[in-house]
Amino acid sequence: MNRAQQKPSTRNLLLMLLKRNGPMSAAQLAERLGLTEMGVRRHLHQGIEENVLETEQVKQPMGRPLQLYRISAQGDEQFPKQYHQLLLDLLHEVEGNDSGTDNSVQQLFEGRRRSLKRKYESSMIGKTFSERVQQLSSIQDAGGYMVETEQLSDEEWLLHEYNCPIAQVAQAYEYPCHCELELFRELLGADVERLECLAKQGSRCTYRIRNRQSSSDS
Repeated sequence: MNRAQQKPSTRNLLLMLLKRNGPMSAAQLAERLGLTEMGVRRHLHQGIEENVLETEQVKQPMGRPLQLYRISAQGDEQFPKQYHQLLLDLLHEVEGNDSGTDNSVQQLFEGRRRSLKRKYESSMIGKTFSERVQQLSSIQDAGGYMVETEQLSDEEWLLHEYNCPIAQVAQAYEYPCHCELELFRELLGADVERLECLAKQGSRCTYRIRNRQSSSDS
């Protein structure tokens, strides 16, 4: 079996669970991973020693406080960030932008949105609504956004992003989040609404996606 086919390590699965679900107890992690609680605690203690995990105490109505584990700031850096690619994209746009206006930052992100649209719009041609959502999920997942989709009906989906490769930039400027929302609407040809945002202290970015044809018929 080559490396591309190897299963994720227990350590990586544990980190992914905490990334997706937020703070969890050793018992909860053991149940999700199908391991003994003692075995999970060994990985948790190692994570704390490596400073990729930290703990918090949660008071219970009765008994001892519950100890939960969460990913530390250092641990979060192990997930894809791709700042270098973003900077390259922005620099390419700067090279082609000589307007010199106060809106230059906004223009950079708008230019990147147009470039991404040109890059991916052909992959949406001929696909059904649900297939387009799944294609967008694959595109974003490959870009490091750690994506899950949830089908609510034939005409409505939720798309969850548990990682943001440009989180620091998105916290400083509103343009990346705005442009991502517009890009999704354009690529999907659908009504897209952001319900939760990592850049605004959410636990994930969540988008509600409705088939535009269905919306217009209702």
